[in-house]
Amino acid sequence: MFFLIGFVVVVGSIIGGYLGGGGHLGVLWQPFEFVIIFGCAIGAFVVANPKQILAGTAKSFGKLIKGSAHNKACNLELLGMLYSVFRLAKTKGDLALEAHVEQPHESPIFQNFPTFTRDRHAVEFVCDYLRLLTLGTGNPHEFEAVIDADLDIHHAEKHAIAGALQGVADGLPALGIVAAVLGVIHTMGSITEPPEVLGHLIGGALVGTFSGVLAAYGFVGPIAKSLENTFSAESRYLECIKTGIIAHMQGYAPQVSVEFARKTLGSNVRPSFGEVEEMIQTIQV
Repeated sequence: MFFLIGFVVVVGSIIGGYLGGGGHLGVLWQPFEFVIIFGCAIGAFVVANPKQILAGTAKSFGKLIKGSAHNKACNLELLGMLYSVFRLAKTKGDLALEAHVEQPHESPIFQNFPTFTRDRHAVEFVCDYLRLLTLGTGNPHEFEAVIDADLDIHHAEKHAIAGALQGVADGLPALGIVAAVLGVIHTMGSITEPPEVLGHLIGGALVGTFSGVLAAYGFVGPIAKSLENTFSAESRYLECIKTGIIAHMQGYAPQVSVEFARKTLGSNVRPSFGEVEEMIQTIQV
């Protein structure tokens, strides 16, 4: 939602300032300049990135529209899920988790937390590492090293998408210059035309530079940064899960393990200690 507001402000400022200065919008409509700039940008993006990045970029635009789903309520639910799992494991042993991690969408524990179960990647992440507990993994240091390696891969893959878009943003001003130069070349071929015709052609050529710079700093660059922030929120969500599981493995009580996990969340989306305590009082395993 906010990104739409931001884009409206960008476009409104450009158009309003241009018209306020006496400009004419018709001059800015140069479709062949746009073909050169954005066609080259898309082609270069396809050449520079593997299929995984191309597919990931296409899928990520939904997240751009919705923004990060990991708000305070989502994180509170996550902490509740972790508490339920840890309490069951403390009372009946880690092996009691086996049925839940093998069929998470049929688990009575996970079904109490619908926001969590809708996050397919988070469910797989939790089940993969709880399954290792049921198989007898007992060294928290080795366990943490494996999770860290997994998180590093996830972080690199997700941020490669934002990095690829940022690369497009970095190249758009130069592609705008390419379009402008081609426009100037076309103008030079019409040098015998009257001044009003030449002025129109030169103005059209300069639209290329304008379009490249605007697209880079007004649209594509901010999109890349927005996705980077969303992916960082996803990483912190998984870090929270990791911290809770490691604390559980080290023998802490469920409440303490959940408190360790809570502390890894960003201050703007972190439930308070009281909110977590109030929630876990209502949870039954």
